[in-house]
Amino acid sequence: MKTFCGRANPTTGALDWVEESEEYDYHQEIARSCYADMLHDKDRNEKYYEGIRAAVSRVKARGERVVVLDIGTGTGLLSMMAVTAGADYCYAIEVFKPMAQAATCIVERNGFSDKIKVINKHSTEVTVGPDGDMQERANILVTELFDTELIGEGALPSYEHAHMHLVQAGCEAVPHRATIYAQLVESDMLWKWSQLQPIELDGNKLLPPPAVVKCAGAPSVCDIQLSQVPPESFTPLGPICTMFSVDFSKPVSSAAQSYTAQFKAQTSGRAQVVLSWWDIDMDPDGNIVCTMAPSWSYSDPRTYPWRDHWMQSVYFLPAEEKVSEGEELNLIVSHDDYSLWYSLTQSEQNDVKVAKFRPCCTCQAHLVWTRPRFGELNDEQRTESYVNALRSILKPDSVCLSVSDGSLLPIFAHLLGSKKVFSLENSGMAKQVIEQLLHANSLKHGVQLLGIRPEQLSLADLEGNQISVLMGEPYFSTSLLPWHSLFFWYCRTAVAQLLHPNATILPRAATLYIVAVEFQDLWRIRAPCGTCEGFDVSPMDEMIQQSLDYRESWEAEPHPLWEYPCHALTKPQPVLTFDFTQCVPEQPVNSDGTVPFTGRGRCHGVALWMEYQLTEDITVSLGLTKPVSEEGACEWNPHRKQGVFFFRSTRETSGNGREDLAYNLTFEPHTGDIKMDFSITEP
Repeated sequence: MKTFCGRANPTTGALDWVEESEEYDYHQEIARSCYADMLHDKDRNEKYYEGIRAAVSRVKARGERVVVLDIGTGTGLLSMMAVTAGADYCYAIEVFKPMAQAATCIVERNGFSDKIKVINKHSTEVTVGPDGDMQERANILVTELFDTELIGEGALPSYEHAHMHLVQAGCEAVPHRATIYAQLVESDMLWKWSQLQPIELDGNKLLPPPAVVKCAGAPSVCDIQLSQVPPESFTPLGPICTMFSVDFSKPVSSAAQSYTAQFKAQTSGRAQVVLSWWDIDMDPDGNIVCTMAPSWSYSDPRTYPWRDHWMQSVYFLPAEEKVSEGEELNLIVSHDDYSLWYSLTQSEQNDVKVAKFRPCCTCQAHLVWTRPRFGELNDEQRTESYVNALRSILKPDSVCLSVSDGSLLPIFAHLLGSKKVFSLENSGMAKQVIEQLLHANSLKHGVQLLGIRPEQLSLADLEGNQISVLMGEPYFSTSLLPWHSLFFWYCRTAVAQLLHPNATILPRAATLYIVAVEFQDLWRIRAPCGTCEGFDVSPMDEMIQQSLDYRESWEAEPHPLWEYPCHALTKPQPVLTFDFTQCVPEQPVNSDGTVPFTGRGRCHGVALWMEYQLTEDITVSLGLTKPVSEEGACEWNPHRKQGVFFFRSTRETSGNGREDLAYNLTFEPHTGDIKMDFSITEP
């Protein structure tokens, strides 16, 4: 069955009605999942297997029949491990129907159908009894319900229910316990992701609104590959603290709780950020440990087991606080049933009040601007490029129109002396944030904010003025892939009749670049697994590929490549240029050709990004920020995601001119899509 769905087009801005299969949503969920990454996580799999074998042995030593409950079974891997270790029977719970079907197929293919029952329900809906889903309560509880924050996928309520209704008292649990660790640090780099910094401009200082400064920020965790944050970019103010542990073999409570770690400040500084991760002990003695600690905490970083399904967390304190070396501090972590948050107090403070509810944004800025967007707005070098570009084109009689979401460009244009500045802010929340910023800097009448779409704009809205400068970063909150920001081009086309004949467009053009790459680790999220710990999981590979073939396999996907090291195998190649001084063309724009491989390695795919030509001599790259080194090292813009086109199968390249990267890209003006095809050929 197919149905028509309305989808907002991020490039054209139109509402497109498309015919979609009823399976589209779950195909997309599977295609974008991290299942392959988990199966490739050898450290995780080996530790789970070792812990399961030990738990089965302990139950058998007590002379009991071994009954296992596996919540969130996924592929059924942990259940098959349990049966292989000697379990008598296993109940495997999986709420996601396509995944439960894959688990059933995998269990059958590996010959465990008589010992494993896959139950397609949420664990809280499972019943026990003669007519229930389970005939009896389990005496081993195996789960993999964790996310980067540990409890963000509902682990605590699931454990709480399982102990009350599904497992025996005194059951074994794998993992046996989890422990949260945290470290208080000062980091200008990370703090810029949370707070808008003052901006100097021609003797003026643009200050953040007081409401933004006082705001506790976005409530959601910031999960990143902390191993890619260089240690020199932060200063530890205290030791790595053990915050709290959860024993999964005993009844678990999902009620809100707080825990405190006391320590003396190691050095003076500004307490801004808490770095956090966890580990899980697979056995009661803590001999089998799977840790999420970042690579720089290892004595030998080369032994760090990379994974993307579990990363590390960054938490921003509600406010920056000065601390002095030797000062007694309390680092407090609180949690509800799904999230964690941190606060800091001085030890001499009595009657410390701990927030019962997680902090949330009250200024709206943290809801309008993502953390990478905060970092982008605080990027001094980037700001300098835009200010210099504006300075070179603005005149005292300039009438400017800005088209970008929550942008500071119109404020810059006013401070640089433009006659009139208008800004389209279609989002009411973004409009309010910019109004706060204007009010805080006594610029209330410097920029006129128009809460309308480009096609609705009239000469009357512009007070009878023609636009002499149309500008944009461009940045739009709906953009996921680099070319989605071509929405600026469609806006430029929509207001074409309102432009002065000699109007200046900034940026004047955009160019799409490509480079073939070998990923250090990211390839794992798309690589077939085949077998995992001796079990055939190929039905999972087939299900993922089927979902990729549904649509995703010929599309690029967004990734912040600064978190995922890669090695360039070709020179960066411009493939499509979009001239913003002209309207969007009626006909498709095609580009094809070849790029020789200059580097030796295994080509996993192609990275894509945009570069914007602000003026003749000022360009801003949203991809590579430096030339590729002779060794192929890449340095990526940390504020935007780049596109990645993964090859279905990888290939070794010699780098001596024997292979070429062949490309064929077509920009479809009516849909805003870029259709692409890449292959590796021999000349």
